Amino acid sequence: MAQALSVEDLLDAYRTMKTIREFEDRVHVEFAKGGIPGFVHLYAGEEASATGVGVQLRDDDRLASNHRGHGHCIAKGVEVKGMMAEIYGKKTGTCHGKGGSMHIADLDTGMMGANGIVGGGPPLVCGAALAAKRRGKGGLAVAFCGDGASNQGTVFEAMNLATVWKLPVVFVFENNGYAEATDSRFSVSCKDIAQRAVGFGMPGRIVDGHDFFAVHEAFAEAAARARAGEGPSLIEHKLDRFFGHFEGDNQKYRPPGEVQRLREEACCIKRFSAKVTSEHGITPQQLAAIDDEVAKLIDEAVAFAESSPDPDPADLLTDVYIKY
Repeated sequence: MAQALSVEDLLDAYRTMKTIREFEDRVHVEFAKGGIPGFVHLYAGEEASATGVGVQLRDDDRLASNHRGHGHCIAKGVEVKGMMAEIYGKKTGTCHGKGGSMHIADLDTGMMGANGIVGGGPPLVCGAALAAKRRGKGGLAVAFCGDGASNQGTVFEAMNLATVWKLPVVFVFENNGYAEATDSRFSVSCKDIAQRAVGFGMPGRIVDGHDFFAVHEAFAEAAARARAGEGPSLIEHKLDRFFGHFEGDNQKYRPPGEVQRLREEACCIKRFSAKVTSEHGITPQQLAAIDDEVAKLIDEAVAFAESSPDPDPADLLTDVYIKY
């Protein structure tokens, strides 16, 4: 069972969700101007998923993400200005401009990296979870995957290994209904990804991914199980993304008006705001103050990225091999 959330906890959660939303909306705008190289996959609409998990992670916990990883990075505490510079490919970026949008990593915060390989994260968290188990300090590892990755052999192998070795892992599947442009109803063999958990001997649970409180409660249960040495869990978050698979995606595979309807009816930030102001003693003015802080931060992040230097040619030869 999740611990009771204080007003400060809820304000911090709102700040994280709002930062993710404003970050993604701004990247959407700046990408269209042509200043951002490479591909970008935006997380807007899914903020409650990353935040409900991220607020419960310790500094020594590890998180592996996917190609749609900006929200996971922010929820794990990766510095926003460094992230923006990384997306711009600048030397001041989190990975010195070498990773870009799909490969932001920050091992100091426990962020093992976004990942352009579909299904690439689960095997990595098994290694991190094994290390945590051997340390014996109650650490855990989390893998965020999409509905497309749920069909990958690497993911199946990781879930099997995690169960066999009783690793402290939580597999979080963010099912936004589309694997790139393919409706998950045509690509996933069962109605719910969570049903697959039983085949690997772990508990599986379906959660409304638009509901921060539902996400928080489900992850608290899975995290407690992992930290107690009881093994892995699978959680499926049913949610929606507001942008295309990538920036430039014409989204002709989506029904007309779907995105507008989702923004009006399924916005996790609107839902969170309504709940905390009506039930938890938080005022609209407090949320508005956070909105202003976040807007300023994102403006500063873009200015920082745009004014930062490009990597030097010699930088290609650094960070290639790790030295112990």
